[in-house]
Amino acid sequence: MKFISGIMSIFTALSIFASGIGAQIDVLIKPEKYNVITLDTSSLPSPIEAPDVDAFIQLSEVKMHYQVYGEGKKPLILIHGNGGSVNSLHEAATYLANDYTVYVTESRCHGQSSDPGEISYSLMAKDIVEFIKAMELEKPYIMGHSDGGMIAITIAAEYPDVPGAIISCGSNSDPDMFVPYFPLGVRIENLFKPDKLNDMMLNLPHWDEEYLGKITCPTYVVCGQYDIMWLTDTMFIHESIKGSDMAVIKNANHGSYMSKDGKQAYILATQWLKDK
Repeated sequence: MKFISGIMSIFTALSIFASGIGAQIDVLIKPEKYNVITLDTSSLPSPIEAPDVDAFIQLSEVKMHYQVYGEGKKPLILIHGNGGSVNSLHEAATYLANDYTVYVTESRCHGQSSDPGEISYSLMAKDIVEFIKAMELEKPYIMGHSDGGMIAITIAAEYPDVPGAIISCGSNSDPDMFVPYFPLGVRIENLFKPDKLNDMMLNLPHWDEEYLGKITCPTYVVCGQYDIMWLTDTMFIHESIKGSDMAVIKNANHGSYMSKDGKQAYILATQWLKDK
């Protein structure tokens, strides 16, 4: 039985690989099918360089570090990726603060936030929901990158009445949907320095159509053209969330339009949110 299971796993991996390569070729031939876009940053407001608030808040399990930029009418929460901190999306916050009150949170086991021992996307989503309630935020927009995007999706699926809208950038529905070089590198890194953050990425999440179908708020599913998950997985997430929008950022990789370029993140968010 183990042999048969192993053979089936190989065929599954080969099927994922083939469909992933096919989609990468397809996006070059039919960019309109995947809404391949370029983010024009030629016209931007002046950034608000420093946060107005840099503080901590005690939640049920976590002492969370967070920052607040700007005084816009609508709250927008920015959530960083695996291994990141409030600094990861600093530039994005400085521009988005012109349009929104931006709350940049630091996830449990990251940065200056406390480490309660356990970590998962559901637990981090619970932390953000507690933060939203404690700060008395009404239907905030939630924009997350990588693990932050997965937290945004988890909030929308498990707490559907909380977010006003979500923008999920660089998310994967299952660890099997990573392009093979990425989990290989993470596993090698774990051999030398075991890390529960890496373990989480290698083992979670496991979203199916039923789980993603719980999401009812406006949703924008985004990835880079050369991201670390197969484009077919981004399509799966988009197609499983009824009424969601999708975009592929032309020539972008996993972080080039978010954690490495806040200007593009600003254009991405404001253009879509204003339409909503």
